[in-house]
Amino acid sequence: MIAANTVLDGKGHMLHDTRIVVEGSRIVAIDPKAGPVDYDLRGLTALPGWIDAHVHITWSFGPDGKNAGQGGTTPASAYASASNAWLTLMAGFTTVQSVGSPVDVPLRDAIANGLLPGPRILTAAEALAGRGEQTGTPEEIRAFVRKQKEAGADLIKIYASGGMTRGAMTMSQEQLNAACDEARKQGLRTLVHAFRDAVRAATLAGCTEVEHGLGASDADLKLMAEHGTYLDPQAGLLLETYLQYKDRYLAAPYYTEEGFAAMKGLIPAHQEFIRRAARIPGLKMVYGTDAVAGAHGRNAEDFINRVRDCGVDPMAAMVSANSLGAEALGMGDQIGTIAPGLQADIIALDGDPLKDITAVRRVVFVMKGGVVYKNAARGAIPVHAGVQP
Repeated sequence: MIAANTVLDGKGHMLHDTRIVVEGSRIVAIDPKAGPVDYDLRGLTALPGWIDAHVHITWSFGPDGKNAGQGGTTPASAYASASNAWLTLMAGFTTVQSVGSPVDVPLRDAIANGLLPGPRILTAAEALAGRGEQTGTPEEIRAFVRKQKEAGADLIKIYASGGMTRGAMTMSQEQLNAACDEARKQGLRTLVHAFRDAVRAATLAGCTEVEHGLGASDADLKLMAEHGTYLDPQAGLLLETYLQYKDRYLAAPYYTEEGFAAMKGLIPAHQEFIRRAARIPGLKMVYGTDAVAGAHGRNAEDFINRVRDCGVDPMAAMVSANSLGAEALGMGDQIGTIAPGLQADIIALDGDPLKDITAVRRVVFVMKGGVVYKNAARGAIPVHAGVQP
């Protein structure tokens, strides 16, 4: 049982002076009179574990210090992936969506089976890379989608634009229609890497979520709102990470001097895009960082960018990584809210993110599925014997 005097419920409401009753992996009651207290989080801010809708959990730097990308099956890459998962969980992210690597699958399964500590992972396995006509016929694309489901994918990742910023469309409307329609038939969601014209195309194709979105017009964003398409933009962490570790990333063909020269100027462009998107009524903007090597465990930095640099309301920023993020994952009835019947994914911050957004850096308590993994809260009762610290 958890005692807390400040609780953000994940849906935009604040609870005061209450207790969260946990049995097994789930919350069973919110009862101010419940007792006895197992974890005393009074003086902190409790809220649901965060959801990062876009990470690359297996990306790491190799033994030579250089970017190894999604890694492989070597012992070094496996250890790095396990470390990334641990750092992400310690940062308060209890669920992540990792998009674009088959090696995500064994890591996801190891965590789900209790072999490793880490966030709950949903993965896209292998992404569908748009290459114009070479992407394939609609039927070939449908077969690719079915193949990913057979490989254990939880969702389908689609690259409908080139580049990391605002590349041209790499798939036709017909191809996108086929990919997203087949995914729906297979019970899978679709996340589309899209800029400019590809944003509208993905929306019209009925795809679930647009990643990045830079270059979309207000009319495109309004169309997304009308269709219920989720938007997942990034506010700074990704490009700041690339710039910070330029010497480790610099390598043709994707990470060039020209590309790095453009990145610094693109940070304010992305932030202006988020400011514009936040003004579109009904647009569902979730929280995804695109965390790569060097960013794992720092996922919360994008909250600071969103609030400080993009003018996003702090409560809206929290909800984007709680109930709204869960809704986008199709898991709104399982995670993202502190309420009876849902998973006991509960974190606590030393500070109030509604008053000081930098409090997101001070995660002092992490519970995922009823298991405590971090308990550095001031004055918190020690964890029970047998519960992982």
